[in-house]
Amino acid sequence: MLRFSQTLFSGLERRCSFISQGLGRVLGALFLALLSLQAAAQTRPDEFVARISNEILEKVRQQRQELLNNPQKLNDFVSQLVMPHVDFERMTALAVGRSWRSATPEQQQKISLEFRNLLTRTYAGAMQSLRDQKIRLKPFRGDAADAEVVVRSEIVGSRGDPIGLDYRLFRQGESWKIYDINIAGVWLVETYRNQFAAEINARGLDGLIATLADRNRALESRKL
Repeated sequence: MLRFSQTLFSGLERRCSFISQGLGRVLGALFLALLSLQAAAQTRPDEFVARISNEILEKVRQQRQELLNNPQKLNDFVSQLVMPHVDFERMTALAVGRSWRSATPEQQQKISLEFRNLLTRTYAGAMQSLRDQKIRLKPFRGDAADAEVVVRSEIVGSRGDPIGLDYRLFRQGESWKIYDINIAGVWLVETYRNQFAAEINARGLDGLIATLADRNRALESRKL
């Protein structure tokens, strides 16, 4: 199971360090899962993920070198194809917790934007390690007619043990939207909620915005 320290963004730092160790494949595979959620809501979410994920993986493999050579194109690729299928307002509100209700509309907008940019750059960086990974769906135990479901899967490759990767998604009109992700037993929203709470308690909502912005500038300077 992934380990997270108590300092702000240490969870993210550890995930980024996993890229060089092979575990960056987790977030890379997550990229595939997010893409797959553009299915019509009438489609069983597990069936759609199973049918589409590896097709998307092959497409990414074909463009891999081009994307690696152009960091901005890599970020744009994630922004245009992945992020539209994430409900960032809901995900951000859950991550911020009770303080979200007391935030001004301007603060909410800034937090959502910085959080979105942070995850976009994280996914883009993880894509660099994609090789032979595939998504293996576990039996779907929910009801496809429900408004909210959990799709459980694992990432398998030629090396290492399978890594659990689950998604919470909800029906929005004719499509599905993702709002939380579980990597190796750790839910993303819960992890960030703990980190955000520590920062808000120390520096307030504006402090959280500043920290997110600083982290994004640092990632941008690395030229993924």
